[in-house]
Amino acid sequence: MCGRYTLFRLDQLLKNFPNLRIPPDMLPHFNIAPTQGVLAIANDHPDRLGVFHWGLVPSWAKDPGIGSRLINARAETLAEKPAFRTALARRRCLVPADGFYEWRSEGGKLKTPMYIRMKSGEPLAFAGLWDVWHSADGSELPSLTIITTAPNSLMETIHNRMPAIVQPKDYDRWLSPNETAAGELADVLGPYPAEKMTAHPVSPRVNKPGYDAADCIDQAEPQTLFG
Repeated sequence: MCGRYTLFRLDQLLKNFPNLRIPPDMLPHFNIAPTQGVLAIANDHPDRLGVFHWGLVPSWAKDPGIGSRLINARAETLAEKPAFRTALARRRCLVPADGFYEWRSEGGKLKTPMYIRMKSGEPLAFAGLWDVWHSADGSELPSLTIITTAPNSLMETIHNRMPAIVQPKDYDRWLSPNETAAGELADVLGPYPAEKMTAHPVSPRVNKPGYDAADCIDQAEPQTLFG
């Protein structure tokens, strides 16, 4: 799954998205969690960052609470699920990030939080799907889900899933405004090349969704991992 990530080197986004309009009041974040407002580039406005609720609320949902159960979507079954198949065809987005967290099991209930990023230090982009839910009073709730896929060889040592990271060469394909058949984009959602990524343990401070400070990504010394 993908349940936490970072977005803090905001100026670096322009390297991969040179025409992107970045709001001047954007703040860096080191521990972004589900149900929070997150930034994404949607295929209806590929030149700007929009704010979305993390947890997809389909337009047909009776209750926005469904979003808490739809923070992730499995790449292998997108076309089969009512909550995702129309969005896959029409409403795709990229979720920019500097890296993400996953928890590696150490046996029993003990888990080590790990921070995973590009070796190059460049930003990355998760594949996502978006929708807009309308309440009875007419207000709108834009929301999204982050797609997950099978792990690469690096992630296999940490978890059995990983976010689907879109390679820069495929950004335009994923953000196409045209309706797309389910199978046409399957190759975009495979595991990202492991040799381009790196991972290190971090402090359990990141376990707290409300903790959002730069030391979340600091490499933890073995003796402080669970102290």
